[in-house]
Amino acid sequence: MIPCAPGLAETGFPAAWEDAMTTQVDEAHFRDTLGRFASGITIVTATDGAGPVGFTCQSFSSVSLDPPLVSFSVMASSTSYPRIRETGGFAVNVLSEGQRHVSAQFARRGADKWAGIDWTPSSVGNPLLDDALMWVDCELWAEHEAGDHVIVIGRVTRLDRAEGLRPLLYYRGGYRSIDADADE
Repeated sequence: MIPCAPGLAETGFPAAWEDAMTTQVDEAHFRDTLGRFASGITIVTATDGAGPVGFTCQSFSSVSLDPPLVSFSVMASSTSYPRIRETGGFAVNVLSEGQRHVSAQFARRGADKWAGIDWTPSSVGNPLLDDALMWVDCELWAEHEAGDHVIVIGRVTRLDRAEGLRPLLYYRGGYRSIDADADE
């Protein structure tokens, strides 16, 4: 074992951090605090033998430029993600500010999420939602279990963006928009 620097636990973290990592966190306080981080809203999609599948996700992030990787996390109990996993690929559609209804529709369990949703298949068949701010087509690169979620990493194979649209944001439990000044 490599000796630790003074004040560091064996993990390499300061001892105070070790205590914080083992302390229980109040779930409501956790949600309220992290809800202050504004994020975009995405719909993760694929098509399997039963048809199109997708779910709302706000944990999308860029991971690497070389190779081009992105990530999202999904609840381990998701009924949609196993279907997506089986296809070996997916698209991430970043919603525009006029798509609140799309976000809400894809967040529901058991409903026909695709009713009234216009989309076009990507070159590999993943649904690309009309009026999305941008989309990325990905091959499944890796998965990592993380508590009650799975972190999914995709290798970007194709991507594109729309012009003249603004993102749909989620902040403190509600949908938000950005100012027109943000386009400059």
